[in-house]
Amino acid sequence: MTTVLDDAQQLLAARIGLASAIERSGTLLSSRVVEAFLNVPRHVFVPAFYRHDGDVHRPWRATGPDGADWLRHVYADQVLVTEVDGVQAEEAKPDGQSGAATSSSTLPSLMADMLDALDVRPGDRVLEVGTGTGYNAALLCHLAGAARVTTVDCTEQLVSAGRSRLHMAGFEAVVQRADGADGYPGGAPFDRIIATCSVRRIPQAWLDQCAPGGLIVAPVQGALDGGAVARLTKLPGGRAVGRFLQRPAAFMPLRSGGDVRRPETPEPITGRSTKTGARVLDDYGFSFWAGLHLGPTVDRRGATLHDRAGGSAARAQHHPDGSSTVAVAGPATCGGSSRKHTTAGSATTVLGASGSPSRPGQRASPSATQFRTAPRRDGTSESGERGRLVPGRPQRWLRTAGEGDARCTSTDTNGPGTGGCWGGRRSGGRWRGAGSGPPSCRR
Repeated sequence: MTTVLDDAQQLLAARIGLASAIERSGTLLSSRVVEAFLNVPRHVFVPAFYRHDGDVHRPWRATGPDGADWLRHVYADQVLVTEVDGVQAEEAKPDGQSGAATSSSTLPSLMADMLDALDVRPGDRVLEVGTGTGYNAALLCHLAGAARVTTVDCTEQLVSAGRSRLHMAGFEAVVQRADGADGYPGGAPFDRIIATCSVRRIPQAWLDQCAPGGLIVAPVQGALDGGAVARLTKLPGGRAVGRFLQRPAAFMPLRSGGDVRRPETPEPITGRSTKTGARVLDDYGFSFWAGLHLGPTVDRRGATLHDRAGGSAARAQHHPDGSSTVAVAGPATCGGSSRKHTTAGSATTVLGASGSPSRPGQRASPSATQFRTAPRRDGTSESGERGRLVPGRPQRWLRTAGEGDARCTSTDTNGPGTGGCWGGRRSGGRWRGAGSGPPSCRR
């Protein structure tokens, strides 16, 4: 029995169609990246994927009378969920799988943006953190040469499947199971490092394993949904500087150190009014900026921000009459000008204090927003703080600046008007966040 996968001309047309769709998205690419998408088949790495149907995810495979429609979706510029709660779509039962998505094939146009920013040359030593389906690793193999590519993931299932698919496509890369936060010391140094999962801070191991002059391209995302992709150049002294790509990005987070059971969230009880409604947390431009203010142990659960370490929580609530309140609970307290950088204090500042926008699209901060790119392994920065946002330090910081892209400088001052919404554009004299809309990418 023949399937759509036996028609070479149809498969070629599908790859051409995907490359054309990426170009129509407004992505400006080098000819080498376009060539990679034209030559590397996506369907080999996504033999099945999930479609959301009510409360379950149902697998969709190439077999069956709707094979042509399946192929059209595989080669569309869209995210494809390939694993739910550790169960890959290939192995799922026909009646579907419930749970949360744990792996997927990234939006191709965003993959193209990131690969273009990585600027891979033939012979470059490349590390990919997050093998996923193996599709991005295959594109890297085409660009650098398969023998120069190392890709790691945290589960044996993903690693085994990725290795098998790469072999089927003719690429013999190094595929290993490892904690992505540790990089891959056995293959260092690397000329290029790319992550297909988000991190709150660039791990020190990645900086250590990147060769001087090398590039790191990685999604940065905090407790909230908004994120952006950083492109950093490794300096001889061990630090990295660079810029954010203009496109917002929300990736699945890096899974490191095993699964951690979430503690119970305390019920917020003390509330106050705020001009900033709960819905602002869903604005990607604002939520990325706001997430940089929160500590490394803060998670979002719906409209509640919870500190796993301290047990504090803050919940934003939007009421039918249009008003909003923020309620807090736990040991952390907040008040007045003496507010400390506690979770509840930071969360309340994010959700309702002066300086945060009253609606999505307004300036995110009256001054430059800055954060360190190289905290120590214990999570502290050189000044001993927890790697949090600390404005105004004349040291090496990553910050927003200038027109267009959010860029980085090695030193800076905290003058008014020097920053704007992360990844935003200037429109009508204001910075407009580029993060509005639904999530655009996953691993």
